[in-house]
Amino acid sequence: MHGLLDRTAQLTNLERETPCPEPPICKAALKTTALAATLLFAHGQTTERTVNAAERLGYALGVTVRVLPYWGELTVVFDGAPTSQIVPAKPLGVDMGRVLAVTTVIDQVCHGKLSAEAAQSALEQAGRLPPASTPRFTLFAALGAASLGVIFGTLDATSLLLIAASATIGALVRRWLAGFSNNPLIQPLCAAFIAGVVAAAAGRFQLSNATALVAFCPCMVLVPGPHILNGAIDLARTRIALGIARLAYAGVIVLLICAGGLFGFTAAGAKLAIAGSSPPVPLVIDVIAAGCAVASFGTFFSMPWRLLAFPIALGMLAHAARWASISIAGGSAPTGALVACMLVSILATPVVDRLHLPFAAVAFSAVVSLMPGFFLFNAATGLVELVSIGPTAPAALLTGIVTSGVTAFLIIMAMTFGLILPRMLFERLLPSPA
Repeated sequence: MHGLLDRTAQLTNLERETPCPEPPICKAALKTTALAATLLFAHGQTTERTVNAAERLGYALGVTVRVLPYWGELTVVFDGAPTSQIVPAKPLGVDMGRVLAVTTVIDQVCHGKLSAEAAQSALEQAGRLPPASTPRFTLFAALGAASLGVIFGTLDATSLLLIAASATIGALVRRWLAGFSNNPLIQPLCAAFIAGVVAAAAGRFQLSNATALVAFCPCMVLVPGPHILNGAIDLARTRIALGIARLAYAGVIVLLICAGGLFGFTAAGAKLAIAGSSPPVPLVIDVIAAGCAVASFGTFFSMPWRLLAFPIALGMLAHAARWASISIAGGSAPTGALVACMLVSILATPVVDRLHLPFAAVAFSAVVSLMPGFFLFNAATGLVELVSIGPTAPAALLTGIVTSGVTAFLIIMAMTFGLILPRMLFERLLPSPA
């Protein structure tokens, strides 16, 4: 009993000896910390890194804070005092340039190179950094879509030009819509609609024999991969509500992409057809196309030019590893995706932690060429055809739908698992770099 009383007295004395910051200082530190957490959270940084960075910044500013992330808001709580700040924050975007700028400011404050008074304005300036320019965004959208066309099996110049043109128009429309609407769902819907219209016109005028690729390659550049990965990471860390919200947001975007493409086909009076398997592309061309696709997604996520070479090399290496595991080792498509994604995660994790880049954006950029777009498109096309035929649909159609859907699901699960497992092991075993 006496020991318990002595321990209580020690804790009471410790609390008395630990001075609480003056209210103005406390509020200023909370405001700065909340701003940093909001910028990181809203522009694609993983939740765990957002929380760690914000708490590290608060400690450097002289306060001990806890960051509680939710979909739609962040709560920054000052430990030891009934002071907190709730700020609106939705993780809707991915901007590696802004994340890098914010983490640079945090490092400067923590290392004593930037004063607490200047941190607020420096963070505000980082949050106003512009995304990739419209010419660069448009050019790489065309390059990325055409590269995916090569990866999925077409080397026909006309088809690749149609894919590039469709992606170019879609990118310009997306930037135009961003000028007067903050709704993140309108842009992929309209871009996918354009892709459907272009593909339908190409089929009607017999401009291409790869109408399916003309349709879904421009849609593939719209897939919200970082949101899927961040949601899966949150679920793995038992942030259930936030993880489900992230995945639901990504699922809505994917649904709108599919709906936009189908509406485009219907509006142009074309009929969808299940795509046949394409002949394999030579390894060298395949790997180069994968590097071009990675460069395009790095541009979409506003990665600085000087850092673009790293994910490009990762993507090319991952594609080569997938080819080797399937062609040489005789593995399946999900197995090849698993091997490639684990390799990417092992190589990318220490680098993105050192550079303070969003892991999900870098990792997805490197493996986007592995996404099962062919199987997803065939499953969606088969479902539309099944509905149009009705009860008289042949059994082979249903079998094809199930096969394509299950294959796509297994590949996506393999990619997610392969990217997340090494990442979480690194975070568990190795300390976060200062």
